[in-house]
Amino acid sequence: MRLWAAVTWLALGTFGATAQTITDARFTGPTDRYAHGILGDAIEWGTLEIDVARDGETRTLRIDLPEDHVFEDVAPRLWDLTGDGSPEVVVVETDVYQGGALAVYGATGKLDETPHIGQRNRWLAPIGAADLDGDGVIEVAYIDRPHLARTLRVWRFEGGRLRHAAALGGLTNHRIGERDIAGGIRSCAGAPEMILATADWARLVAVTFDGEAFKVTDIGPHQNRQSFAKALACK
Repeated sequence: MRLWAAVTWLALGTFGATAQTITDARFTGPTDRYAHGILGDAIEWGTLEIDVARDGETRTLRIDLPEDHVFEDVAPRLWDLTGDGSPEVVVVETDVYQGGALAVYGATGKLDETPHIGQRNRWLAPIGAADLDGDGVIEVAYIDRPHLARTLRVWRFEGGRLRHAAALGGLTNHRIGERDIAGGIRSCAGAPEMILATADWARLVAVTFDGEAFKVTDIGPHQNRQSFAKALACK
């Protein structure tokens, strides 16, 4: 029988009727129960703690994953997926038998997640979140299996749910053993662009999405992480 994540509150306080706002998040509970080691070691995380503020008080939501799940990630991301000015928490949550998924947490717990890749030791690397096509809905992007499939996937987050929008092969943002994830989303000329590497790591590209199709623009040779930093800074 599957055991689901245990959700508890730490630092309890009495909240009023105003909206809750996520102010910070972190992984705790290091664990070696899933020895994939894609990020350079065999330690992943069993717990996510989310700080939530309301009426000048802060309390902490704690999510303890069951033994068959881990957070296989560098750090939680505070991304505003609803466009309301307050962030949600975006993480890579891995099923030890079914591989990685992208999960979204709110101030009271999990909102949604993508399907798991479907096989053990298969991972995804987040890129960023933005209204990529200008329709008022936030999209979330990641590279599906950056060392194998090397596929860009874009998901729309609408009504608290993730819906797959499009995919494009031949791109990546991580190599086995690296402790960080390269690239991200920039806005140099008003429109969001995803900064990624070609599958062979020879070139950097800027990728836009208009809601139906992708446009890929070569922006120069890849040399190191500084290449990504310059591109993200619009230099």
